[in-house]
Amino acid sequence: MLRFAGGVSLEELILRHAIGEDVSGARLEQGAHAVMMIPIPREGIFESAAGIEIAQAIPGVEDVVITAKQGQAMIPLPEGASYLGFIFARAENPEQAVAALREAHACLKFNFALTLPVVK
Repeated sequence: MLRFAGGVSLEELILRHAIGEDVSGARLEQGAHAVMMIPIPREGIFESAAGIEIAQAIPGVEDVVITAKQGQAMIPLPEGASYLGFIFARAENPEQAVAALREAHACLKFNFALTLPVVK
């Protein structure tokens, strides 16, 4: 997840701004930051995700957050409008940050149940 100098998260920064605190001096921590919106590989009912801990252990990966809920119908882009979750990375340069995202994504495995068409 994005972190600002002093270890402040983006969420905390937004809340501080919402209550009227001056956040104009906020700066991202050093390094290149990257985020991947985890794409939905195929249509189906989300059942589970595996490999999250392995992906989180990749150097440069700061967090892997799966936002899909068990039982949720998932439709890939362009018809769909959501993602399975997010991978956050930070490294010395953009190439290393992107490489960490790709390596972490390769560790993730998603299970889907088939969706059946509704016939009237």
